[in-house]
Amino acid sequence: MIECKGITKIYKNNFTDNEGKSIETRALWNVSFSIRDGEFIAIVGPSGSGKSTLMHILGALDTPTSGKYLLDGHDVSKLNEDQLADIRRSKIGFVFQAFNLLPRASVLRNVSLPLVYAEIDIGERKKLVEKVLREAGMDKSHFHHLSNQLSGGQMQRVAIARALVNNPSLILADEPTGNLDSKTGEIILETFKKLNNEGRTIVLITHEKYIAEHADRIITIKDGEITEDVVVSKSKSLKEIKE
Repeated sequence: MIECKGITKIYKNNFTDNEGKSIETRALWNVSFSIRDGEFIAIVGPSGSGKSTLMHILGALDTPTSGKYLLDGHDVSKLNEDQLADIRRSKIGFVFQAFNLLPRASVLRNVSLPLVYAEIDIGERKKLVEKVLREAGMDKSHFHHLSNQLSGGQMQRVAIARALVNNPSLILADEPTGNLDSKTGEIILETFKKLNNEGRTIVLITHEKYIAEHADRIITIKDGEITEDVVVSKSKSLKEIKE
């Protein structure tokens, strides 16, 4: 599904050094890996490691300075803005730490927005929205609540449902438990496992190793480079993972 070949991302700043040369920030350097359809991958690293930059590239929100990013065999850097928007709409679902919900819109309205933009008729929208809300574990009694009336865990479930509503093959989750307490975070991670077991490809971005251990494979990134790519041992208990 995904193939990264020598991905490098360099940002040019508005500052210069003593010789008058533009100062550059190297966010990623020669990053190469592949992800098969149906995998559950965690990309883990400290703040500033380059993991969020990598997620933006995987989500077709940014392009590398050099190297290739292939999604389903297509070189993303060669696509125009309309084609990129179509990929983001049809192939990729995004889940963010801050939820990014409309605070004074209902749960149903928040989840249906991608379908409105896709010009899906009202009757079909209602069926799809209720289906994905159930998949995300949202109780029907909350469907008409405003998002600012929900708990953090409920808001993240709504965000997951919104990510699912266009039936994407890839879900990118950026620190999805970062604003949640430990117990609620565990419930959200179990939701991702369930979605993965149903065939979704999940890429989870985190700075916490024990969160990453919920995935089947962990890619560790530091200073813009991959330092480790390992399959997770499922023989460990959660207590052992946290220790």
